[in-house]
Amino acid sequence: METVRLDREIHQTTAPSGVIVLSERVPSVRSAAVGVWVRSASAHEPRPKMGVSHLLEHMVFKGTERRTAQEIALALEVRGGSLDAYTSRDTTAFQARVLDADLPRALDVLTDLVRHPVLRTSDLELERNVVLEEINTVEDTPDDQVYDLSYQALWPEHPYGYTILGTRDTVSALSAADLKQLHERAYFPANCVIAAAGNLTHEQLLDELARQGWFDRASGNGQRVTPPVTPVAPAVRSTESRHEKDTAQTHIVFATDTMPYADRRKYALLVLGNVFGGGMSSRLFQRVREELGLAYAIYAFTSFYRQMGVAGVYVGTQPKTAERAAATIREEYAKLATEGLRGDALAEAKQQTQGQLMLSLESPSARMYRLAGFPVHGEPYESLDQVLATLAGLTEDEVASVAAEFFAPERQTVVWLGPAGGP
Repeated sequence: METVRLDREIHQTTAPSGVIVLSERVPSVRSAAVGVWVRSASAHEPRPKMGVSHLLEHMVFKGTERRTAQEIALALEVRGGSLDAYTSRDTTAFQARVLDADLPRALDVLTDLVRHPVLRTSDLELERNVVLEEINTVEDTPDDQVYDLSYQALWPEHPYGYTILGTRDTVSALSAADLKQLHERAYFPANCVIAAAGNLTHEQLLDELARQGWFDRASGNGQRVTPPVTPVAPAVRSTESRHEKDTAQTHIVFATDTMPYADRRKYALLVLGNVFGGGMSSRLFQRVREELGLAYAIYAFTSFYRQMGVAGVYVGTQPKTAERAAATIREEYAKLATEGLRGDALAEAKQQTQGQLMLSLESPSARMYRLAGFPVHGEPYESLDQVLATLAGLTEDEVASVAAEFFAPERQTVVWLGPAGGP
């Protein structure tokens, strides 16, 4: 067992089985958050199996070798805790939030889910319908659906552009054998990251994980490697696509590919994104909503993955004002790309981003997510103070360079979803 102290209350252990374990002690709380990240998700799927990672995430809750679906649901909730899971493009994650005294119980349930699901065909038919309803829910929610369309426009031929839920056709074609093959191929210790934060110690966490068998050298497990992602080519840029839907609003997403999670330039991008559309004081909110009254919802977004990132803008507006809203957003893109941030504007933007970061880490769950993000995305650990110092040290030229590259209006791929005809 190789354990290193990363920070005052943060430790990381790499076990002989290959699993990486991180923890942060937060003695001022009476709770603990713990999660298991499997480094396999939609980015690893072939197109005919689109949605298999998400369906497997659902199916592990239908029963394990020791628990029925109802027993899984009750195991932590009867103690006031919670159990949840999600599938992203890079990882499938399972996490629990419990009272500190119930950490052993949480680890037992999570291990059972991740390592010992039964994946019965009889359960699959029921859960497949649940996922198909989830797909229907997205299609009934245009401000969600437009994001799926945006990723498809950016990466039409790469799994990063696939919908995480899959399609009706691909989900309907998946079998229990497909799920078992994925579980065998991806759900092994060396492909997992376990992170915890709260009123716990690293030694306590390791002891419980050892009891659950995470450190055992099972035959072949130590030799298996994290499934690779197909190398990502630059996204499709400077295109526009319009999709017809009978909605009250036209939903528009501007988006472009940016840098991966481990790229240092992400901090400049976060600062720019805040100024551009990060809140009520942002340029887009003030111009598009407050001055022109063209939208209720308008904001900028940034997402970072292991191999790439995405940044863009969402707006929902009446069909008759959609063209004007889009033109105004392009004007703001051009201004930021040309001028960057200088003087007081940059200082205030850095302070805003620093404040948001510090406030976001007030809960054990948020600290758990942050810890897991480093090994999941292949980035060395950085303390909060180091990140704050990096933000404080951003120069006008660094920020201007990122603004010129990623906020150029001609770089953006634009997706429209709404009624036909327009203004």
